[in-house]
Amino acid sequence: MTASTPPPTPPSVSGTAPPSPAGEAAPGYRPRRTLPLRVEAVRQLRRRRTLVTGLILAALPFVLIAAFAIGGEPEQGGRRINLMDTATASGANFAAMALFVSAGFLLVVPVALFCGDTVAAEAGWSSLRYLLAAPVPRSRLLLSKLAVALAFSAAAMVLLPLVALAAGAVAYGWGPLVLPTGGTLPAGEAVVRLGITVAYIFVSQLVTAALAFWLSTVTDAPLGAVGGAIGLTIVGNILDAVTALGDWRELLPAHRQYAWVDVFQGGPAWDGMLRGASVSVAYALVLFALAFRHFRSKDIVS
Repeated sequence: MTASTPPPTPPSVSGTAPPSPAGEAAPGYRPRRTLPLRVEAVRQLRRRRTLVTGLILAALPFVLIAAFAIGGEPEQGGRRINLMDTATASGANFAAMALFVSAGFLLVVPVALFCGDTVAAEAGWSSLRYLLAAPVPRSRLLLSKLAVALAFSAAAMVLLPLVALAAGAVAYGWGPLVLPTGGTLPAGEAVVRLGITVAYIFVSQLVTAALAFWLSTVTDAPLGAVGGAIGLTIVGNILDAVTALGDWRELLPAHRQYAWVDVFQGGPAWDGMLRGASVSVAYALVLFALAFRHFRSKDIVS
């Protein structure tokens, strides 16, 4: 009788370097040099969904300009802060209005897309186990993908007001920002406050980013991670509208998502933004930790 041939050993998915005969890492192996950020960024930049997302965000200001051209000047509202009332006063006003109408949902989508499509996409393509067998350490894989996803999310948030500022300056002129509550801000100071606004919106969206990233490590379906993050973000917005919750709404990340409108006053108020940022960062840190903890012990089968 002849001995049967043993089956081939499948590639390791432990995410560590193959040991040498002496029990040490292979010569020349450097865990920190695996999956460089530049390589991951180029991979994500070449994907079609990145191009489509950028085109949609860049096209929105022109759609708004066309809407104002067709519908005429915006009607004056009676609310305390209404950036829509002064949208056509200058390019800075138009950029602030573009952020106001898109912060609640449109800017949520690219954040959920970039962060929720990280690990789940690799699993969906059946390439995740081969990345880990390369070998790329699991923590290094997550850190690289998370850093690139957050960078692309920040770029999406900068792209919209940047295009809106340029397009608005051409359509409505370059001048001071007219405050809805009365008074004006010099154009230079208005640009600085727009930058502060974008930074706060990015911090407030860290909850969505962390939620999408965690779901991406849980499921192998990118659509499930992206859709789940967007859906739960919408649920949070709905709960924040339930006034019967009272002070419990202070614990919701969505409760202070528009606290940045206080920047567009003569004397900006920072209290609401500080509270909103602290709540968002706290939730994000917990969700990011859950993602790393789950992925560290996850059985990779795809």
